[in-house]
Amino acid sequence: MNTIVRFAKEEDIPFVHALIKELAEYEKAPQEVTNTVDDMLRDGFGPNPVFRCLVAETDDKVTGMAIYFIKYSTWKGKGIYLDDIVVTESMRRLGIGKLLFDAVVKDAKLIGAKQLHWQVLDWNTPAIEFYKKYNAVFDGEWINCKLTEQQLA
Repeated sequence: MNTIVRFAKEEDIPFVHALIKELAEYEKAPQEVTNTVDDMLRDGFGPNPVFRCLVAETDDKVTGMAIYFIKYSTWKGKGIYLDDIVVTESMRRLGIGKLLFDAVVKDAKLIGAKQLHWQVLDWNTPAIEFYKKYNAVFDGEWINCKLTEQQLA
């Protein structure tokens, strides 16, 4: 079994989208996925891409992905926000998540990011244990906030 990590190509996006849906099933919220393949192609490969996507490819099949974007902190400067890392269930615990996370860290260093941020659900013990291996800081001080599409309207 040979796994490589590379930047996604447009033809990878249907597989990436399938991984997103798989994650939503795992998190017991499949109805929450409203993003489409067309949205992702426009937003990731148009004239002004708003996200970066890495894929893990094992024996010529997409088995994982990481989606992230550049953010800016008034206090710290340029950073990266890792929105999701997903490895298909049958390929978990084989080091693919580590390959993806390490590739995001490498890109963060390459662009001169000062920080890397992400979220993890408090019940997702496997993910929490994974991030502990990196000595990640788990911040209980900040409260997540958002406005939905309907609220923005």
